Amino acid sequence: MTVTASMVKELREKTGAGMMDCKKALTETNGDMEKAIEYLREKGLAKAAKKAVRVAAEGLTTVEVEGNVAVLVEVNCETDFVAKNAEFQGFLSEVSKHLVKHRPGSVEEALQQKLEGSQETLQERLHALISKIGENIKLRRFEVVEKTDKDVFGAYIHMGGNISVLTVLENTTNENLAKDVAMHIAALNPRYISRNDVPEEVVNQEREILKQQALNEGKPEHIVEKMVEGRLGKFYQEVCLLEQEFVKDPDLTVGKLLQQEGQDVKVKQFYRYQLGEGIEKKQQNFAEEVMSQVKK
Repeated sequence: MTVTASMVKELREKTGAGMMDCKKALTETNGDMEKAIEYLREKGLAKAAKKAVRVAAEGLTTVEVEGNVAVLVEVNCETDFVAKNAEFQGFLSEVSKHLVKHRPGSVEEALQQKLEGSQETLQERLHALISKIGENIKLRRFEVVEKTDKDVFGAYIHMGGNISVLTVLENTTNENLAKDVAMHIAALNPRYISRNDVPEEVVNQEREILKQQALNEGKPEHIVEKMVEGRLGKFYQEVCLLEQEFVKDPDLTVGKLLQQEGQDVKVKQFYRYQLGEGIEKKQQNFAEEVMSQVKK
């Protein structure tokens, strides 16, 4: 039987499941609407879809390294109770290993890939977990990074997954140094590697802010420009990794730390995930949070 767009729309309205999941359900059940609804319920897709609108800002981040490939990943849930759940943590581990091996280009692509040794897709596994645990769970983001044999990964996971950092150092195999740099990035959150990486519009915006601040302080206009350039130096020290004071030894900048390893040792790239950053969290007190779990 031909599955029409109107049939998919009707099933989606009845179950709240995704469009592709509805189409697949109707195809598998030869267009039988009731059997398609049952199919989605058995797969946990209808229940998962209803939870998908709920804010998931807790969870964990992690780093997985396999040879010359590494992945930084964040998986979210609704409460820190679930983040401590062994099944949730097992899913995070399974996801990170899958991403390292299959290297998808997007979250959407990853969700459609079949898991190792299974006919189940990552999305189907995710929906089954949502149905079992009773919370909205999302693979929010990931970054697959590759290096050469002449480079080294630095991985650091802070507070069990609240912050994770992945960095690549060129022309060294010193893992301890790479991890130290990753730890520093976790602590001080630089935005760029060097001042050469700061976009011109960002510099100009900061320059205008500093100029206005100096004028507001009543400084004469003829010395404002020199003051601004001096204060820009402090701005670079705040946002550029190589100019920051090394967190384990403030007498060194990160740039000088790398020079001690070798003049050609450089930070090729870094990525830093902080759990839930950019997600507007729902304000809820502890008692309400506990009761919400009890009622599920």
